[in-house]
Amino acid sequence: MAFRVVSARARGAGQHGSFGSKMAAPMEDEDPVNSDDFYSLLNCPRTASQDELKAAYRRLCMVYHPDKHREEEDKQIAEKLFNQVHRAYEVLSDPQQRTIYDIYGKKGLDVEWDVVPRTRTPQEIREEYERLQKEREERRLQQRANPKGTISVKVDATDVFDPYDAYEEEERRFPRVEISQMSISQSVDMPLTSKDTAALSGSLQSQNGMGGGTVNCSLRRITSDQGWAEFEVGAGEGLFWGLKGYRVISKGCWGQVSGVLQSTPRGFRPGLNTVVCRQLDKNTAGYLVWRWGMASSISTQVVRTTPASSFSATVQLGIPVCYLFATYTYKLQDEDESNFKVAAKAGTFGAMVEYGGEKKISTHSRLGAFVSVGVPTGVMVKVKLNRANQTYLFPIHLCHEIAPNAVFYGSVVPVLVYFALKKLVMDPFLRRQKEEDLEKKKESSMKETLEKKREAESAVRLMQATVQRIVEAEEAKQGLVILSAWYGKLVASENRGAEPGKVIDVTVPLQCQVKDSKLILTETSKAGLPGFYDPAVGEEKSLRVVYKFHSVMHEVTVEDDQPLRIPKQSHRIPDPS
Repeated sequence: MAFRVVSARARGAGQHGSFGSKMAAPMEDEDPVNSDDFYSLLNCPRTASQDELKAAYRRLCMVYHPDKHREEEDKQIAEKLFNQVHRAYEVLSDPQQRTIYDIYGKKGLDVEWDVVPRTRTPQEIREEYERLQKEREERRLQQRANPKGTISVKVDATDVFDPYDAYEEEERRFPRVEISQMSISQSVDMPLTSKDTAALSGSLQSQNGMGGGTVNCSLRRITSDQGWAEFEVGAGEGLFWGLKGYRVISKGCWGQVSGVLQSTPRGFRPGLNTVVCRQLDKNTAGYLVWRWGMASSISTQVVRTTPASSFSATVQLGIPVCYLFATYTYKLQDEDESNFKVAAKAGTFGAMVEYGGEKKISTHSRLGAFVSVGVPTGVMVKVKLNRANQTYLFPIHLCHEIAPNAVFYGSVVPVLVYFALKKLVMDPFLRRQKEEDLEKKKESSMKETLEKKREAESAVRLMQATVQRIVEAEEAKQGLVILSAWYGKLVASENRGAEPGKVIDVTVPLQCQVKDSKLILTETSKAGLPGFYDPAVGEEKSLRVVYKFHSVMHEVTVEDDQPLRIPKQSHRIPDPS
């Protein structure tokens, strides 16, 4: 027997093609996902058992079944709400449909699954979904290029701390600051098929009035799940041809070999580069690199990465350069994804210590600043901005020597500039952007919100008779009676206020959820509960409940996605009498 979940949209997508092609149309649809939540509608946790789902379904059937209402208008409303509840229970009570819904929501149910046997387990369906997701990403890559670029502008500001001519220092009002070097590199990936990718890249450099550039073109083919091969040709200071290959050697071990043949005025010069990597443990990998050609060397590197930090150490022996390099990065567990970095390098031509940090300043941007102190380079500040796939580098050379004043100002000034820009420019900009996005979200969801509001008001009307019976039964045994309940953008509980138009009265829907003198709400958003809707789209919401239990008044407030279980000894309200 086959498992079929067919929608009109899926049927219209076509009747031919493989399972993956049938997935493509609905899964690549960019329409916003419906805000309905089946678990919230039934007021059940995502770990609910079949018995819990059945009990919740029966409770709602007692309220929404059309046969429970006499008026024709009420019957029509009840039928619509009953169908929603029945649909939610139908999906969640079926293991296969529930697995699909848990992974991809209601969109996943709009797909024709006529090749998935009913005997498949939820885990097998999940694996199938992951495979299709991978195919979907490959199709997306084929439809777009992947541009990457780097712009580097080196600024010579050594005249600020180390004047070239001390005798002229007093005559000049301002120190001389100039651009000493610029470089631009850009690359574009062009996927041709699911296995073939072409890339075009180029770079330009200019230093002290002299410049040069290169242009490269490459074609990479994925030969198997274990490796790929690439051919490259380019021109710059002569022509060159290159071959690269990557191969998984064993579990946790891979290797890469690249060879190049470059033409020079003295003839052709070959080069070879070999890399072998071994996974040492879950967080640690070791690399061995051998280079042969114009600059021969052998190096080894150990890299350890954890959620809280990363560390790498490199030793290189070669002609003419030998060095030892180590770097440590500490990652702060904050929403800005900040990190602090310390690095040290010592080798044939000197030594260097570098420190600094990076911080996420927007969704697609990161800003970093680093201070480098060494011999013979002196003191340098490096400002780095990553925007999407573009990188902007601004190395600022402050001093040829290790001067304490250059180190101090190089460390303090970038921090002060950052906080000034953040306070005066970035924060106001992000605040305006957030407000604009919120307004757009409200406008786009206005029609849906009005529809949800009408459904909620209709549901409350259908609940009245049931709620009256529940209140009478609870009062008879001094049980749980909801006196008032408000949901939406509530302000501080001290003044018990709310923003106008962003709060709704949910006393009746909550009382309808009371069973055996208990009210239990799951950790999902309350907007999906029967009789609820979202009065403040895109904003933080909470639920405030005033109730009476054993003739004592209580009050409790919870955030939108927090669970609620009452009665509980919360804010007890003294009896005015």
